[in-house]
Amino acid sequence: MTLLLAGSTSGIGLASARLLSRAGHRVICACRTPARLPDDLDLESVAFDATDPAASFEVPEALDGCVYFPGTINLKPFHRLTDEDFLADLQLNLLGAVRFLRCALPALKKAERSSVVLFSTVAVQTGLPFHSAIASAKGAIEGLTRSLAAEWAPRIRVNAVAPSLTDTPLAESFLNSETKSIAAARRHPLNRIGQAEEFAKAVAFLLSEDSAFMTGQILKIDGGLSSLRLL
Repeated sequence: MTLLLAGSTSGIGLASARLLSRAGHRVICACRTPARLPDDLDLESVAFDATDPAASFEVPEALDGCVYFPGTINLKPFHRLTDEDFLADLQLNLLGAVRFLRCALPALKKAERSSVVLFSTVAVQTGLPFHSAIASAKGAIEGLTRSLAAEWAPRIRVNAVAPSLTDTPLAESFLNSETKSIAAARRHPLNRIGQAEEFAKAVAFLLSEDSAFMTGQILKIDGGLSSLRLL
């Protein structure tokens, strides 16, 4: 498959690029700093700044799939969040995805079948304090996922992954001590936090024919946080 990944220089994006490249797929990474991509992988790259309204890039003639990874974790009490905070989360999480998909769509249409994967968060379906800005932005992603799945069927499938806290550089400030890590793990019924490689496997599944009868779905991979309560 020929695959286009946005934001794959760290975390879940990098883990996915590694997994997909080592599986023999052609992987093109659209990112702000292509120089940060690892040298040990056979990756192609194009420059893409998700926050630039004029962002555009060249894509292959046809794409079998694309994934938008960029995200934010801007946790504050609601009374401390400004309009600019909400707009910043919307810019990167929602409008960045829109710009990315706008560039990718012509190539997605030229494939016999193709798949799009977006990223939400457990905080959309589970009310969590201090998450109002990011939950609002990712809630928009879930709406976009379902709308595009309906509009682009049957040729292009569109699904999203909704993770809980994951051990990535983006979440470093929440896991930078043993006390924080233990507390974060205990909030999950599985008593641990997610690993980037686990989400990479979910991405590979959603891009593959193994998920050929799935579209418009939000895949909750969150250690049980969104659906279970332990006594």
